[in-house]
Amino acid sequence: MQTADIQGLIEAGFADPVVRVMSDDNTHFEAVVVAAEFEGVRPLARHQLVYKTLGTLVGNEIHALSIRAFTPDEWAEQSGPG
Repeated sequence: MQTADIQGLIEAGFADPVVRVMSDDNTHFEAVVVAAEFEGVRPLARHQLVYKTLGTLVGNEIHALSIRAFTPDEWAEQSGPG
């Protein structure tokens, strides 16, 4: 599984996200997902929303996925001044 494939699947599951997917071995992945749909949603539920976009790939082609999920406002605070 390639990072671009995972990124595309995650992007398709949200209205207007910012998604970055990284991997050193194309088995263990790290994703940063910024989406308005995360507003008012607890961290675990945010991760579940991301996992839902990937379906059965998680645990199969995607052995491990680390997720950092932010609302646009949280991301702006996290990123700091431009």
